[in-house]
Amino acid sequence: PFEEPLLVPGRTLLGSLTKSLLAVAFLASFGSSMLYGYNLAVVNSPAEYIKAFYNQTMVARTGTGLDDKKLTLFYSVTVSVFAIGGMAGSLMVGILVTRFGRKGTLVRITCLVFIAGAFMGFSRTFGSPEMIIVGRFITGVHSGISLSVVPMYLGEIAPKNLRGFLGLVPSIFICLGVFIAQILGLHELLGKEEHWPLFLSLVVIPTMFQLMLLPWFPESPRYLLIEKRNVHATITALKWYRSKVNIQAEIEEMQEEQRSMSSDQTVSVIGLLKDRSVRWQVITIVVVNIGMQLSGIDAIWFYTNTIFENAGIPVPQIQYTTVGTGAIEVIAGCVGCFTIERLGRRPLMIGGFTFMGICCAGITLSLMFQSHYISVACVVGIIAGFCIGPAGVPFLITAELFKQSHRPAAYTVAGCLNWLSNFTIGFVFPFLQMSAGAYCYLVFFGVCMAVAVYVFFIVPETKNKTFVEISQMFAARNGMLEEESSELGIAKNLKLAKTNGYGAVDLEYEVIEK
Repeated sequence: PFEEPLLVPGRTLLGSLTKSLLAVAFLASFGSSMLYGYNLAVVNSPAEYIKAFYNQTMVARTGTGLDDKKLTLFYSVTVSVFAIGGMAGSLMVGILVTRFGRKGTLVRITCLVFIAGAFMGFSRTFGSPEMIIVGRFITGVHSGISLSVVPMYLGEIAPKNLRGFLGLVPSIFICLGVFIAQILGLHELLGKEEHWPLFLSLVVIPTMFQLMLLPWFPESPRYLLIEKRNVHATITALKWYRSKVNIQAEIEEMQEEQRSMSSDQTVSVIGLLKDRSVRWQVITIVVVNIGMQLSGIDAIWFYTNTIFENAGIPVPQIQYTTVGTGAIEVIAGCVGCFTIERLGRRPLMIGGFTFMGICCAGITLSLMFQSHYISVACVVGIIAGFCIGPAGVPFLITAELFKQSHRPAAYTVAGCLNWLSNFTIGFVFPFLQMSAGAYCYLVFFGVCMAVAVYVFFIVPETKNKTFVEISQMFAARNGMLEEESSELGIAKNLKLAKTNGYGAVDLEYEVIEK
């Protein structure tokens, strides 16, 4: 049966948001996206305990401990191998979503989390630092896949007027994952030496809930119709996710997208890069995904404790201040999620990157003039500006800018660039800081302002637009306007006759005259 739309305080109706849509958005984000945020922050609190475990293990094996340089190298590998796994996972996205579907991929990769949790949870029992590193790598692979697949899945099941709202739900859960890791890492909870294996392996709990419940939800209707050509399953999925409305128009929009595709086959990454009909879409996802990581947010998280210490906050209290910044991330993420359908994608991107750039310049000035409280305010500003827009919108528009045939390859490119930039900034920033000092944040100022200017002049507003309409908005810039019209003009159309308000199968092929 159809579901009634949800009522929201202050509004009689939030578009066509149903309980099924909200449930699958929360479930997919809770069991996948949240783990990415959790794994980013989980190694910070027990860092000294993990280093001590590494040292003790080496003493037991060789009779001598590790010097500071080797110990730091071991721990750096433990942290950074997560990003290497993420990049490896992002390269698998296109193959997995084409073969298993969007939901099918999310269900199947849950096994990676259970394997990783076992490796990290039993590492101390078996006296093996290598198990922690392997576990971190596997969680990275899972995050690399899910970071692309979750927004792709939600973007395809959402009606066009809710695509932005549902597309930013994963970014809220990423922030929530960081926040939960910060809270559990407090000394009063799991921040003690005896608890760190449990702390690392808690990732299995949300994944268990996802594995139990997500299989009961339908696959992406767009995947079922355009790639699998299964009309009956498409209608069933749409009836599950939609309120009491005529779904005929939405099916016809999917068919229009199918007709506009030059081939039913999913495009490879090489094919995507060679296809001049999506040239500016590819350039856009490259700019926004690299800009997202090179905006300085990772460097800010790296340097936060030092800034707070310089501001005069007592060292024992810094952990609580850090938890406060995590709360700001969650609040800012919610602000972005609940305003994107009102403001649009462009204002959140332009405003977010501009505000981050101003705050990066503010940090440079505050460090030059030793104004530590301004430094703290700028750190908070950068985190808030990032979570409102740049944290989630790049993943959303990666889904919006491409048709079904190009979308998996686009997410592979975007995800790989995202993780590669993340890995690069983690290694480069310490050296940049040593050589440039306070001026290093001016580099991030330049990146943020450049991305904001690019979005302002190049990227159109995609709010409440169909995927075909968005493609046509880029057609003139790509010099493909005439070809687009031709593809839409002559095509085979699998029609659905209107029956009982939602459509029944009527296999009929027609040629549309130009």
